[in-house]
Amino acid sequence: MTTDALPDAEAALATLAERMQGAVAHDAALVGIYSGGAWVAERLAARLPGVHPLGFIDVSYYRDDYDIAGLKPNARRTTLPFDVAGATIVLVDDVLYTGRSVRAAINELFDFGRPDRIELAVLVDRGGRELPIEPTYAGVRLAVARDLSIMLSRDDARGTLSLGVGPARSRDRAEPRARRAP
Repeated sequence: MTTDALPDAEAALATLAERMQGAVAHDAALVGIYSGGAWVAERLAARLPGVHPLGFIDVSYYRDDYDIAGLKPNARRTTLPFDVAGATIVLVDDVLYTGRSVRAAINELFDFGRPDRIELAVLVDRGGRELPIEPTYAGVRLAVARDLSIMLSRDDARGTLSLGVGPARSRDRAEPRARRAP
């Protein structure tokens, strides 16, 4: 797959917003997963009717490969400026692949309270799930080889999003380091 074969990210965002209109609660909070999901959540908040509190979540400490891969160097602070308990939350990510980032985000959300409902909106659903997680809303669905990665980028000067493709990062499948018994 080449970058030319990818859908336009702005068109996928418009499709995602259209699919969400009328279906998302008028007061649902949008929580973007850093970094691409945060960009998409910001854009959706401006496009969807209603008042949608906006939050951002960094799943670095909640990933199940933390023992293998370690902490990402650009970990950010989770910001949820609303009460999670009892809220309807739309978790937003740029590219849904294995489902592991979404699982980590849900785990972290529950540390802030028990939401009434969590929905999932993704710009791109590329298939290849390793966990039973499916989006409620998707801008576009693609079949992508496991050795490729779909990446979202943002042109800060123009405020536009674009999709790119590259080799997948090496995923070390080795067992985590042995833990000593207490």
